[in-house]
Amino acid sequence: MLKILKYSFFDLMRSRWSYVYFLFYLLLGVVLLFLNNDLSKAVITLMNVIIVLVPLIGTIFGVMYYYNSKEFTELLLAQPVKRSSIFLGQYFGVALSLSMSLIIGLGLPFVFYGIFNSGAIWDFSLLLVTGAFLTLIFTALAFVIALANENKIKGFGYAILLWLFMAVIYDGIFLISLVYFEDYPLDKFSLVATMLNPVDLSRVLILLKLDISVLLGYTGAVFQKFFGTSFGFILSSLMLTLWVIVPTLFIQRMAKRKDF
Repeated sequence: MLKILKYSFFDLMRSRWSYVYFLFYLLLGVVLLFLNNDLSKAVITLMNVIIVLVPLIGTIFGVMYYYNSKEFTELLLAQPVKRSSIFLGQYFGVALSLSMSLIIGLGLPFVFYGIFNSGAIWDFSLLLVTGAFLTLIFTALAFVIALANENKIKGFGYAILLWLFMAVIYDGIFLISLVYFEDYPLDKFSLVATMLNPVDLSRVLILLKLDISVLLGYTGAVFQKFFGTSFGFILSSLMLTLWVIVPTLFIQRMAKRKDF
């Protein structure tokens, strides 16, 4: 699996799209630091971009890499190599290369700006960690979708639909539920609904770390009471880890059963 991971990693790192992805975050970091003297404000702006863009890029890259390397994958399947090792190696190669582009692309401008001498270092670190988690999660979900659909058009369609649901539609349903059932105690419902969506969970963790949960009103107070504690933070981290592990197990299981 490590050899396939290494090949997939360097194959994607040589791709021009990886350079475009890296340069985009590099320029974004430079522009934000040029326009904002306050690092905390720059982190908030980055959060709004990363929470939406990282899942989209992870989903598209994952599906695109699977379909484009299909012939090479079939060649590997004819070799005495475990099926799970092939697909898990490809998945981790794609996810790690995207995560590295994100971390280095955003990290370089902030390092030169003096992030290590600022109190915003922990906020920025959490932003990068959640970005890496979202990359791992949505790349894994993309591979699951691609393995389940031989048709490339269907695969891309379902992948975009997944991102749209997680990033936009889910929040709409969540807000409508809160308004419609406002006469009922919704504290536990809000917490559970947030943890069931990695995008919302990442957003809440960053907002609470930035101490701007007051902007969320009563819901923010509920989140602060739970996620603001050590137990809440650990549970949130475990939920994000679970969001990585479950799709990875699905990849392993589907790779063993799929008829190529």
